[in-house]
Formats: sequence, structure tokens, C-alpha cells
Amino acid sequence: MSTDEATLGDLVVRTARVLRRSHREALEPYGLSPHQSRAIAAIGRHEGTGLRLSALATELGIAPRSATDVVDALQTQGLVQRTASVIDRRAIDLRLTEEGLRLRRTLDQAHVAISRAHFATLSEQDRDTLAQLLRSALDTTTG
Repeated sequence: MSTDEATLGDLVVRTARVLRRSHREALEPYGLSPHQSRAIAAIGRHEGTGLRLSALATELGIAPRSATDVVDALQTQGLVQRTASVIDRRAIDLRLTEEGLRLRRTLDQAHVAISRAHFATLSEQDRDTLAQLLRSALDTTTG
């Protein structure tokens, strides 16, 4: 690996670390873990149809048992509910409660503010280019 490649990898890791720290700090007032926050976002993206637990586990990149623990905690907090699927009565879909929907909007705004603050020195075009490059790198590594 060349010095430039090592430096690039280090910069990506360091940037991710700073962003993760900011996101964790934003979650503290709500008593949420990063997995719980990501679960709220994922379930919210499927609000019209609901999301199966197995699909949530896949989307979060965690084991189904871990996804169950995440959802159990969110359900205990009144943020997520399990409902019968409208497509398959035997299946259970995950949906956000009204409180969960409100919290999702709040967290979305916080995440946007964090990104804006961290990338404020980049032009809109540079941010778009960076996003495109990072997506491409992820596609290459995750298949």
C-alpha cells in the first residue's frame, strides 16, 4: 500500500470516528444506542409497508437475535410496535409509534446538522462528489 493509500484510509477512519462520536453525543439525551437510532431510521423508511425483523437485521448488518434485542428495547420505550402484516397475517411487521415518528424526525434533523457542521468547508459539489466516491468505495467492498 502506498503512503497515499494509507493516508486516505486513515483519513476515512478518522473522519468516521469523529462523526460517530458526534452522533453518539446527539443520541445521549434520548437514551439511545447507535443500533437503536439506525433501527428507528430503517423502520421509518418502511413506514408505509412495515419492516420484518429479519429485514431489519439485514439492513443493520447485525444478527437476528441482536435485532430482536434492539426492537425489544425500542418497544419498551414506546418507540416501536409490532403489528400483524397486512400482506401475510402470520408475519409481524415493525412500525414506529407516533412518539417514534417524532423522534425519528428529531434525529434526522440532528444528523443533518452534524453532517453540515463537519463538512461545512466543502462546497455542495464537493459534498456530492465525496458522497459519490464513498458510495462507490462501499459498493466495491460490500459487493
